[in-house]
Amino acid sequence: MRTGGVAAATVLAMVTVAGCGSDETIESADPSSVSGTVTVFAAASLTETFTELGKQFHAAHPGVRVVYSFGASSALAEQINQGAPADVFAAAAPKNMQQVRDKGEVTVAPVVFARNRLEIAVPEGNPGAITGLADFGRTEPKIALCAPQVPCGAAAEKVFEAAGITPRPDTREQDVKAVLTKVTLGEVDAALVYRTDVKTAGDKVDGIEFPESAEAVNDYPVAPLAHAPNAAAAAAFVEFVTSDKAGSVFTAAGFDTP
Repeated sequence: MRTGGVAAATVLAMVTVAGCGSDETIESADPSSVSGTVTVFAAASLTETFTELGKQFHAAHPGVRVVYSFGASSALAEQINQGAPADVFAAAAPKNMQQVRDKGEVTVAPVVFARNRLEIAVPEGNPGAITGLADFGRTEPKIALCAPQVPCGAAAEKVFEAAGITPRPDTREQDVKAVLTKVTLGEVDAALVYRTDVKTAGDKVDGIEFPESAEAVNDYPVAPLAHAPNAAAAAAFVEFVTSDKAGSVFTAAGFDTP
């Protein structure tokens, strides 16, 4: 039996906006036919883009309020599988979407709406004199990485393997936003985050690209959940997120789009 009383302690943040969904894999929803609340579980790296898209979605569907839970995709998938009430899941990796598909929580084909890759983030001015990925194998710099079970951590393991580097992290965090915070506060000399997070941080961090990032590009899939309390709004949200209009928002944020 599914239960709705799952604690959301591992969720990074909850954001409510007055309004998200577009592509032809999900049946289109008439804007006048959807209303109520749509609850979206989304990867932490989508915080800024989804918040913006929520405003646009509400403009197209004035009767719908969007409630977001942002956090590590692995933790969100586990909460969904334990019965947390949600309408839509947007993950930072297909592996985490598959977790909910295996449990029958997603019964339609997910749609990949964006792609992301890692970048080295250092505090403004690069006080640790970080030059590239090789510095992550040294003992001197203070390094932050995502935990290996979350998408940004799994991607980091791939790039280190491709580069032949054994990383020496001083801390491993549960989602990419927590890693980025370590950099913006100056608590570490370098970290691996998504390039979209470097862009979001603005002048608080400097970004250093590295060629091995091409070895671990993350696909972001989205799908309505099988037990969605508001199935019509879930379909409308997915339709909007996979639309060309939403694609321009992802591109501006530094994502690649399919």
